[in-house]
Amino acid sequence: MPGLRPYLFCADDFTGASDTLGTLARGGLAVRLYLDAAEALRDSAHLTLDAIGIATATRSLPPEAIQAELAHLADALARMQPRLLHYKVCSTFDSSPTVGSIGAAARSLGERLGLTRLAVVGGQPSLGRYCHYGNLFARAADGAVYRIDRHPVMGRHPVTPMAEADLRLHLAAQGLPQPQLVERGLYRAGAAALAERLEALWGDGRQPVLFDVGEQDDLAAVGGALAAVAERAPLLCVGPSSVAEALLAAGALRASRPASGGGAAVVARDGRPCFVLSGSRSAVTERQIEAAGGFARLPIEPGELVHDTRRRCGEIAARCAELLAEGRSVLAHLLPGAEHGLSNVKLAAATATIAAEVARSGLAGTLVVAGGDTSSMAVRALGLTSISFQADLDPGAPLCLAHAADPQLDGLPLVLKGGQMGREDLFRRLGQGRI
Repeated sequence: MPGLRPYLFCADDFTGASDTLGTLARGGLAVRLYLDAAEALRDSAHLTLDAIGIATATRSLPPEAIQAELAHLADALARMQPRLLHYKVCSTFDSSPTVGSIGAAARSLGERLGLTRLAVVGGQPSLGRYCHYGNLFARAADGAVYRIDRHPVMGRHPVTPMAEADLRLHLAAQGLPQPQLVERGLYRAGAAALAERLEALWGDGRQPVLFDVGEQDDLAAVGGALAAVAERAPLLCVGPSSVAEALLAAGALRASRPASGGGAAVVARDGRPCFVLSGSRSAVTERQIEAAGGFARLPIEPGELVHDTRRRCGEIAARCAELLAEGRSVLAHLLPGAEHGLSNVKLAAATATIAAEVARSGLAGTLVVAGGDTSSMAVRALGLTSISFQADLDPGAPLCLAHAADPQLDGLPLVLKGGQMGREDLFRRLGQGRI
């Protein structure tokens, strides 16, 4: 179905964007992730791409700022004339009416681009996320699957705790009309019948629909139906990387090269040491830090960054650079349980500043940033033009390559990791130069 080329996705943060980047690249699509839609249009390479991603920081913003950021992108997005625009959100849907509002983003994109039809895909089985009868479930680090409001991490998220598991109610609280449920039992009839069911549910197109996704085999029918209705009228689709997985499973995205699970990749440029900056305070990342042998460690007390933040960030970055210059891999991380007087946005901005200053030194062979907000702000602070996929590391944590005008940054291996993503030995492997 060539009408969906290029596949266009706009992500609410950089870690999630890199997951979709990897999903599409593994499927054989030529894809780049840009920091700005206008930058994508300026890059002549976009004309040869099968898929284009735009990464934003809307996940950490209040509704007014979300609307402003998406308004800035709208003209360039419209010029790409997508039949289907994927607004990529975290697979856990963690958001609220005041922070990272999915409802505010969907309304803004729909109004500015004239997309009156909205489909939401719940669940991403490849990451242990499942949606049944509208309710979201997620696998935790202990291997057990929890309803999202009872999840040991997401139910207690420090910024956007998931107090409601029913995604219909969760999104309605953010200002969307309550979505109509598309249950898994309908998928047995096939994509064509499902597309007709969608047309009937939409009616005038003003009420969203929510797809249950309980297993990987559900995705082909979902993707086929989405592609069919997008051919008839442009569509806004909200969901995690399972939206791209669904369209790939249905054969709705035309690949320009063989599908691949990775291959030869540069893990560390010129054999230089690895630099990890963790702004995440999640239990998953904490275990990865504990398991990371072979690093020089710099614990960061968040309270240290309250006063004279710029000077203190500079001092920490300078110390990291000294250790890297000695040929030692460095792991700088926030202490997980420490109290502090900074807002989460200011704390992420401070840690992002440290990551950017160290990366610009050219001393690190690999840059790893943990934490969604920190990753988003670090990439913006670095001034990268785009990011491409190299290889798989762990689900939700691909190894990427930075592209920039600055030669110290251009070609730098890069990992942007959400707090909940990656196996326990992720940092240790990267420190050893292994995938």
